[in-house]
Amino acid sequence: MLRVNPKMQPRLAEIEKDLLLRRKRAQEGHWLGEVEGIDSTLTFLRAKQAEAARLTKRPTTDLGIPRPRIEETP
Repeated sequence: MLRVNPKMQPRLAEIEKDLLLRRKRAQEGHWLGEVEGIDSTLTFLRAKQAEAARLTKRPTTDLGIPRPRIEETP
């Protein structure tokens, strides 16, 4: 599964807002299949938002730059 870049949180919020508007329109039109599909997408989107929020709280670790091993000759 792909990880979401935490910098994308504003975009995820924008997508959620759009999906909620689409869901409202689908409910008004009694498009039950569409509502179900949007609900599935919202569930997945909210999981990604939670993952991105967790990643922003996790401290980063600097692993440094790897250096080539120098082999000693006998």
